[in-house]
Amino acid sequence: MSNRLSHLPSVNQVILEIDNSIPLHERYLKIIINKHIGFFRQRIKTGEFDFNRDVLLEKIVKRVSLESLPSLVNIINGTGIVLHTGFGRAPFEGKRLRSLARRLDGYVNLEFNLSDGKRGDRLNHIDQHMAAICGSESSMMVNNNAAAVLLSLNTLSRGGEVICSRGQMVAIGGSFRIPDIIEKSNSVLIDVGTTNRTNISDYKKAITKKTKLLLWVHTSNYVVQGFTKNISLVDLVSLGRAKRIPVMVDLGSGALLSLIEHGLPEELPVRNIVEQGVDITTFSGDKLLGGPQCGIIIGSKILIEKMKKNTLYRTMRCDKIKIGLMDETLHTYGETGFSKMNLTLNMLVTSRKVLKKRANRVISALPKSKIKKLGISVVDSSVEAGSGSLPVKSIESAALSFKPVYMKVSNLASAFRHGALPLVGYTFKNRFYIDLKAVLPHQVDRLTDAIDQV
Repeated sequence: MSNRLSHLPSVNQVILEIDNSIPLHERYLKIIINKHIGFFRQRIKTGEFDFNRDVLLEKIVKRVSLESLPSLVNIINGTGIVLHTGFGRAPFEGKRLRSLARRLDGYVNLEFNLSDGKRGDRLNHIDQHMAAICGSESSMMVNNNAAAVLLSLNTLSRGGEVICSRGQMVAIGGSFRIPDIIEKSNSVLIDVGTTNRTNISDYKKAITKKTKLLLWVHTSNYVVQGFTKNISLVDLVSLGRAKRIPVMVDLGSGALLSLIEHGLPEELPVRNIVEQGVDITTFSGDKLLGGPQCGIIIGSKILIEKMKKNTLYRTMRCDKIKIGLMDETLHTYGETGFSKMNLTLNMLVTSRKVLKKRANRVISALPKSKIKKLGISVVDSSVEAGSGSLPVKSIESAALSFKPVYMKVSNLASAFRHGALPLVGYTFKNRFYIDLKAVLPHQVDRLTDAIDQV
């Protein structure tokens, strides 16, 4: 045993073999090398590995070289979920990224006013553009929608009470819960009504001298059906004005257009909320809007200026890259539609007919032996938008179905994930699927290559 273990190379031997070909900090490189030496040490101890020193050194160097590559890589999303949280939600058009890269080359006027040579506000780059699209007085942008909600609550209701319907105590993911966010904002939650029914009278009875905010939360990621009643925004705004209490709406997913007009499930357009007289509205910029991960706050200019002066804002503000990406995204919107550069919305509205054509194009480019070996066929499918957006109705799509003859479905899925261009699909009832809904149009030929290489 000790003789076999002596074949293991030292960390320094591996480093010499690499010979500065891996651009990593030496401390981190040593951690990676030690991990792979440890892997083979364990294999030798269990009798699973018995190669000589040169073979061991070669294998360790190869494994270290692979792990040293950037871990954040381009993939093919075959799950059908366009707004996949694990894959970065809204995808970006390469042309937009190249355009932004040119504008961000070197220094930029992030907080500098070129017209008068004085210090500027970074939010000026998107404030009025966003506000104009949404129909609001002003807007601001922070890290994500959780930050937008927290900053708004902390500014408007800190030290006082927030009234919200019990039926709107939503949870997003594993860590965003309305009651918890209200508590962290140093506000006190007063929940009214019941899970399925809330009346305007419930709000009226709950208002006291300590009430600072009326909160209305859009249940964007679930639906309660049956014997239900929800408070209308019109009634809530009227109550707020009568009592001189601001009304805030958290939309979760913000749609800047009427999605139903583009063949997608209905979602509350942001502008419709603003037109009902709401003081502050918050929503995500990286979901139905199609932008980078961020949170958007729109509404009263006076209230938004207060938020900018809140100490918390500095911990939540966005950098030049996010602001630049949002600027690029806003330029994809017109009065009633969006341009081809808004990749997210274009993928969501792509018809099943078009997707089936792409799927058949993939199959027609594959050898018949490969099609038979992997049991490939084109099938109709249904998908969700993802990230809690448009949860009520599924969206029509098309997928490639795989029923391999000589390998397990789990092994096929693993082979796709470990390909030159990683591909992630899903398994259902002993079949593997690659849904075309979230496969970028320019990736179709690369998808063919990925299948052919398995």
